[in-house]
Amino acid sequence: MSQASAAAAPDMPHVEWSRQASIYQVNIRQHTKEGTLRAFAADLPRIRKMGVDILWFMPLQPIGKKERKGGLGSYYSISDYTAVNPEFGTLDDAKAMVKEAHALGFKLILDWVPNHTAWDHPWTTQHKDWYKLNDKGEIFPVTFLEGAEPEYWTDVVALDYRSEGLRKAMIAAMAFWLKDVGLDGFRCDVASLVPTDFWERARSELDKIKPVFMLAESDKPELHRRAFDMSYSWDLADVFKDIGKGKAGAREMQAWLKAQNEGTAAKVYPGHAYRMRFTSNHDFNSWHGTDAELYGDAYQALAVLSFTLPGMPLIYGGQEARLGKRLAFFEKDQVAWQNYELQGFYTELLALKKNNPALANGQYGAKAEPLDTGNDKVFAFRRQQGGNVVTVAVNLSAAEQTYRLDGASEKLAPWRWAIAAKR
Repeated sequence: MSQASAAAAPDMPHVEWSRQASIYQVNIRQHTKEGTLRAFAADLPRIRKMGVDILWFMPLQPIGKKERKGGLGSYYSISDYTAVNPEFGTLDDAKAMVKEAHALGFKLILDWVPNHTAWDHPWTTQHKDWYKLNDKGEIFPVTFLEGAEPEYWTDVVALDYRSEGLRKAMIAAMAFWLKDVGLDGFRCDVASLVPTDFWERARSELDKIKPVFMLAESDKPELHRRAFDMSYSWDLADVFKDIGKGKAGAREMQAWLKAQNEGTAAKVYPGHAYRMRFTSNHDFNSWHGTDAELYGDAYQALAVLSFTLPGMPLIYGGQEARLGKRLAFFEKDQVAWQNYELQGFYTELLALKKNNPALANGQYGAKAEPLDTGNDKVFAFRRQQGGNVVTVAVNLSAAEQTYRLDGASEKLAPWRWAIAAKR
């Protein structure tokens, strides 16, 4: 399917509870001292009070032991799709946590790993034909040779979606988490490495159980055709990182917004596509850097943009405590919760997002119209839906700036912002 035809896809409706929502990523291992589902459940009321709607849980299933990385292994090396990692608790603990979260008003999605399994997943011996094999007929590590440098995921082996048996088994495993555990959808790891026709079939079958929400770890436009509600906005994240490095500013943000409204992005993504806007996630934090490392003093200004530009904003668990370290990926490394320095900041942004129809996601919200500020250091835009008007101006520089908006002269301190919301 071409990119152009993806953009022409008819409007795809999204579950009502996603339309004005924000999302919060939960790293169970690192969220509490105990690193368990039961311990995390105690923090649900605080997170709900912030205004979070959707919880995205990193994989909860058992981690493979063969070729394991580090002491505890990668969450993305799964040895059983329909069980819970004993490190986190039991299946009953998962069911109890889901029930408690639902009672508070949350919806929950699980990180799903469809492209590969652990070496010691039972399928590797029971269904060898479900895996990609080398020229000797052997299962081998996930290998990428297309880039400048070869990449080997030594702890996992790749599944082969030419197998109808695999397709049925994978959908059945996903259905288990909806029917038996009560989850509301999935975030699908490396979604573009799995055939799109599988995702479209899976979405159709899962929706028969309950209307689900699907997030793709991908920016492949055709995944929005009939399979996924939301995809990753790495394009905006790249601009944010350049701003943090001092290589970009308001002019680059204006160019990015123009591409969304009129240029390449507007022609590629259908209007109903939710794009996930973020400053961090588990990959960014562990492998790229902390918010301070990536963005320095620009961090909060960029977080404001992630909440007010079209798309669904993400908070990575711990950002509300100004997560100041790269969390270890294969070991225990708890988030430092000694204070919640940015909790009030995020609470205000979550309320702004939820209470203004113009800021709704996908086709339910308003387009962001750029505004001329007369200052190339200040990026401003307006989103209007009916009588709801949200105007945002952000100083994307390390110096105080004076700018003009709606005939008035205003000042903004370095890396600060002004938001006006009229209902």
